[in-house]
Amino acid sequence: MSGLAITPFDAAAILIVLAAALGYLNRRFLGLPPSIGLTVVGAVASLMVVGLDRLLPASAVSHDIVRFIAGIDFHTTLMAGMLSFLLFAGALHVDWTEMRRGRWPILILSTVGVILSTVLIGLGFQLIASLLGIAIPIAWCLVFGALISPTDPVAVMGIMKEASVPPTLQATVAGESLFNDGVGVVVFAIILAAALSGQPLSVPAAAELFAVEAGGGILLGLATGWLAYKAMRSIDDYKVEVMISLAVVMGGYALASRLHVSGPVAMAVAGLIIGNQGVAHAMSDTTRDYLLKFWALIDDILNAVLFLLIGLEVVTIPADVRLIVLGLAAIPLVLIARAISVVGPLLLMRPLLSLGKLAPITLIWGGLRGGISVALALGLPDGKARAFALAATYIVVLFSVIVQGGTIERVIRWRSGTSA
Repeated sequence: MSGLAITPFDAAAILIVLAAALGYLNRRFLGLPPSIGLTVVGAVASLMVVGLDRLLPASAVSHDIVRFIAGIDFHTTLMAGMLSFLLFAGALHVDWTEMRRGRWPILILSTVGVILSTVLIGLGFQLIASLLGIAIPIAWCLVFGALISPTDPVAVMGIMKEASVPPTLQATVAGESLFNDGVGVVVFAIILAAALSGQPLSVPAAAELFAVEAGGGILLGLATGWLAYKAMRSIDDYKVEVMISLAVVMGGYALASRLHVSGPVAMAVAGLIIGNQGVAHAMSDTTRDYLLKFWALIDDILNAVLFLLIGLEVVTIPADVRLIVLGLAAIPLVLIARAISVVGPLLLMRPLLSLGKLAPITLIWGGLRGGISVALALGLPDGKARAFALAATYIVVLFSVIVQGGTIERVIRWRSGTSA
């Protein structure tokens, strides 16, 4: 590998082959849920590479992997590619009818909750780093807070259905996660731009930019989703209708970047329209089956590649014990920030809507960190802060996926009073 130039196609081919191979090993021998299995197997593979280099100093395996990963333009690939597909695919499966009942918790948790979580994690992260003798500017600590705040409901949704969680709470968890992904990406982009410029973050300017990007993204998503819905309703051809959905994601995201509005928010809104109005009124049973399975496959492939990448990325992180300590300390920090940003708004909204006794624990312990956080961390520009953010993200996501994801079913059943 060291003597060959890696093209974008080569990089994609290598990642897909590795993801397929590790996915097969997990399915054949471990039987873990895909996200957990790929994370574990990817991490084990990374540790084996690190161990090989320790045992055989002349080995260049980790050096080749570092060069391979360094050759991938993560910012362009992830921010202008994968995120649009991930958010659209996630939005297709959110029930709009139930989500409207929980609209206020979703709105507050995905905006105020994300911003509050970002600030709490950022301040706590800088405090922990300073206690370890690591100087990280507050802007970069807030960048980490923004990228680790979005949650991923995929692993929790099936469990909630099996545990007889009320439909409104299910839709609230899915809707909040969907929109906090979009909002989190906007907040991340704003804070990252301030960190890169070296200028102090102006709250009024940031609020204006947030309103423009998020509001513009909602309008663009409504427009593209409505056009796709009308087009799908006028024909009955599953191949063309699947291509229309693909055109919405790729064309809509490209247009969003030209208009300087939030592509992730636009894709979340467009996915909601197609996944609800489109699925209910514009598609035959055949089209519905093909379209939903197509996007489920896209979502699985992208998440597999992302979890594999975060596993391989450990090879590129400097061997500094302080990074491990910082990452481990970030686990309770992230959970505490999530608890505060969830329980506070839920208490204030109790007169408007009560989601029941399962809501706090489901939203806190079920708030898994997944593909979005990994994508944002991998897309950070090179620099000292990237190593700290990557190490902390790697450890938090690993804990979230394995420990929280592995125990959430028992926690929900215990809280609901049902037997396993």
